[in-house]
Amino acid sequence: MLWGTAGVAALGLVVVLELIARHYGQPGSVSDQLRGAVFAPKPGPLYGGLALMSVVLTWPQRILAAGAAIATDAVLLLVRWAADVKVSDGQFFGNGALLVMLGYGVIAVTRRTGPERALLLKGVGLGLLLVAGRKTGDSWLLITAKTRPTVLDQYVATADHALGNPSWLAGRLLQAAGPVPTHVLDVVYAKLAVAALVVALYQLRHVAAERRFPGHHLVRTFLVIGLLGPAVYMLFPVVGPVFAYGPGASGTGGVHWAAADLWPDTPLPISTPHPMPYDGITPRNCMPSLHTAWATVIFVHTRRGPLVLRCAGTFWLIATLGATLAFGYHYGVDLVAGVVFALTVEAAMRAFDRGWDRPGIRLVAYGAVVFTALLVAYRWLPMEMARHQEVSGSLLVLAMTSVVYGYVRTTRLWDPAAVAARRPEPQPEPV
Repeated sequence: MLWGTAGVAALGLVVVLELIARHYGQPGSVSDQLRGAVFAPKPGPLYGGLALMSVVLTWPQRILAAGAAIATDAVLLLVRWAADVKVSDGQFFGNGALLVMLGYGVIAVTRRTGPERALLLKGVGLGLLLVAGRKTGDSWLLITAKTRPTVLDQYVATADHALGNPSWLAGRLLQAAGPVPTHVLDVVYAKLAVAALVVALYQLRHVAAERRFPGHHLVRTFLVIGLLGPAVYMLFPVVGPVFAYGPGASGTGGVHWAAADLWPDTPLPISTPHPMPYDGITPRNCMPSLHTAWATVIFVHTRRGPLVLRCAGTFWLIATLGATLAFGYHYGVDLVAGVVFALTVEAAMRAFDRGWDRPGIRLVAYGAVVFTALLVAYRWLPMEMARHQEVSGSLLVLAMTSVVYGYVRTTRLWDPAAVAARRPEPQPEPV
């Protein structure tokens, strides 16, 4: 019943987003998915979805699936070349992975029964969800741009004085650092989904042998964050400093729509904020920072892995935070909200898996209250936050730290207790 309800809800959301996207003259996630079965696919995690599906397969089956996907792509590539079909860069491969996933879905329905059918369908569904999540995210971003003609960047930028305008500082530091750090941060920022896939594959490495999925894993939280985050975008539309206060020295940003050309060279003056109109193209995808949220849950889910995975998770979190600020994609307060949002969703997913005990309910409710309070403060108290930077900045950090502490304290209670050493049975004393 749970999987059925979730499937119906997801299908309903996808259909609604498809209709809205078509209303604005763009193909939705369903159209993109169907088109990707034959025509040149758009860049996306198609082979990542295939890898995720393969956790339910044996190694011979995985090799067969990968070989079939690559062979299909090779055949389609030759057909396009023979027909002189022009495709954009990065759209050469991917059809094969999608077709193989769909093929295994057909095999599950027609050739499997009982638990084996359910397991294979879960694997196929997980792989397709990864692909559909990317497509659905694109639809959401289009909707935010088309339905929110004004943005609240002036409010967030004013509130960001409480943290010392870290995006301005990080932007200047990155310019001074040169091209190598810029390239590294760009790769980290762009390949966040790859890092998540690596962690997920590590967590799900025993599924084929145990014939079941673990109760909780990274993919669940990753997808839920991507589902809920755009709803906050709609409530709190923000485009980011490089767009609202660019182009600056970066040469990018909202040239015609920016409030001023300040980022990252000129510190932002404190002035009364107002909603500002912006174009119908740039996504309003800053509040909260979902890159920060996703990097946070990657960090959390690598804590029980080997040392290499733990170090990689730490590096990815730090580099992602630096990239979001230094490229001007986010304000500092976006990152604070992103951390609180991530830990609240992660706590909710873990509490759901455990059965919603009292500590779980308390933690999720507290995280939701803190997150709401942050949004209210950014919108209605930005001038007070800017005028009293020491106090408001300390309160922001304290609020985020309290959620982090609550999450660590609660999840430690949920961890399996160490097996107590068996106490020796009392022996009769010798007479």
